[in-house]
Amino acid sequence: MQSRDISEEIVEDLYAEALVLADDVRAVFDLRLGAESTGSDDLLRVALSIEGLRTTTRVMHVLAWLLNQRAYYSGELTETQLRRHGALPEERTSDPDNIAMLEPETQALIRESEELHARVARLDRAWRNRDSDHDAPVQALQGMIAKAFATGS
Repeated sequence: MQSRDISEEIVEDLYAEALVLADDVRAVFDLRLGAESTGSDDLLRVALSIEGLRTTTRVMHVLAWLLNQRAYYSGELTETQLRRHGALPEERTSDPDNIAMLEPETQALIRESEELHARVARLDRAWRNRDSDHDAPVQALQGMIAKAFATGS
């Protein structure tokens, strides 16, 4: 059963938010990358390409995590499968030098994707840590039993 930190409603709200963000990211980076460049724009185009890829990947990781949560809630994944294959990949932070070259609207979109990833990462950590909190007393008891049987032989 899922932790009370994550509910189906939270997952659905985050999923809707991530879909809108993914569409915005696609639109912004497609338009920016599709523009003709001159030689003087090479550094800007490289920065835009790198940060566009990072941002797109970040949003896709969030969407994949949310889709796994949705599959769990609909009964398509077990908790074991979700635990084994549903981890949110680690964040790959943006390069401040690249970000500084981009337009304020693009910077804001990148920050929005980072904030969404951070929120989902907190949920993922809380859910994964909940079992380790519950397992600690069980593991301590198992250790005491093992020790009792080892010395009793």
